[in-house]
Amino acid sequence: QVQLVESGGGLVQPGGSLRLSCAASGSFKRIGAMGWYRQAPGKQRELVATVSSGASPNYADSVKGRFTLSRDNAKNTVYLEMNSLKPEDTAVYYCNAIVAPLYGSGWFNYWGQGTQVTVSS
Repeated sequence: QVQLVESGGGLVQPGGSLRLSCAASGSFKRIGAMGWYRQAPGKQRELVATVSSGASPNYADSVKGRFTLSRDNAKNTVYLEMNSLKPEDTAVYYCNAIVAPLYGSGWFNYWGQGTQVTVSS
């Protein structure tokens, strides 16, 4: 079983910054891609940024140049640095990890519980 524990959400004014963290724990062989998605009220969940081990991050066009995703493999943790935040960034942000189980084959998709980010004056 794998747990994803998120932290760092909150309320921030437009133009401000926040940093989200997500740590994976449990028993597994390795983590493939790891990153963040978000879901605003009345909208579908969408990709924010993901990164595979040893690769460069992929970003949604809407956050390129403002958000930075980094990964610490030793800690099984990803960090999302969000700058120049806009009201349209308001959403519940979900951590996601694609994980290979300790035994057996294949990859499994895991989600965190979500953390609220609100950008408002």
